[in-house]
Amino acid sequence: MAERSFSVATLPGFTATAVIVFLALYLPILTLVAYSFNASQSVAVWGGFSFDWYGKAWANDHVKDATLRSLIIAVSASGIATTVATMAALGTTRRKAFKGQTFIYVMINQPLMVPEIVTAVALLIFFGIIKKATGIQGMGYVIMAHAAFCIPFAYLPIRARLEGMDLSLETAAADLYASGWQTFRYVTLPLLLPGVIAGAMLAFVISLDDVVITEFVKSGGQDTLPTYMLGQMRRQLTPEINAISSMLLALTVVLLTAFFLLTRKND
Repeated sequence: MAERSFSVATLPGFTATAVIVFLALYLPILTLVAYSFNASQSVAVWGGFSFDWYGKAWANDHVKDATLRSLIIAVSASGIATTVATMAALGTTRRKAFKGQTFIYVMINQPLMVPEIVTAVALLIFFGIIKKATGIQGMGYVIMAHAAFCIPFAYLPIRARLEGMDLSLETAAADLYASGWQTFRYVTLPLLLPGVIAGAMLAFVISLDDVVITEFVKSGGQDTLPTYMLGQMRRQLTPEINAISSMLLALTVVLLTAFFLLTRKND
């Protein structure tokens, strides 16, 4: 008698549960996008269809400054995090297993396991000590804080890519008297590049929409787009915030789609 394969989709109530979960996840987002086209001043009362709030957001100098600052921080932090994550991935996968390897994995992924508020408070204290000792101020502290937080997000896809790569090509390059640098440049890096790009994009998205760490580390006049939006919501909530959120959502969807395409395995 042939064994029947088990599928969770056949369980009673699976379809209803899936529909409820998807509605809970995406209905608020769809509502936000719909009300970004609201002609009314109110965020809860529909007053007709209009693109006015997108125009106002586009012409808002504070939004432009915060957006530019967010992009500078995200690009810088993702670049630093990806570089460190690539070196860490190479050091933990392109060698024989060693004592303490699991501990290193745990330490690299520590920001993923510790509540973000704890990381934010720790960075606030650490950078406060540095500021007091050196007197140096600036946006570099926010960039370093974001980079430290984004390292595990960049590390995971890079490490996954390395673990799926065959060592035979690198071994063949070594047999042909290629140096370690030549092997890395002409063999390892081209094969690893999709993972590096995916890790960089994931780190960029995480940095771009971070609020908690930014709120604790930033100084006056260093608002990013998410912290600017948070401040505006405390003062006056208008559909302009919905429009900004919708544009940020569109950018995130584009980057995550590219991330999915890069990390998808070919059959």
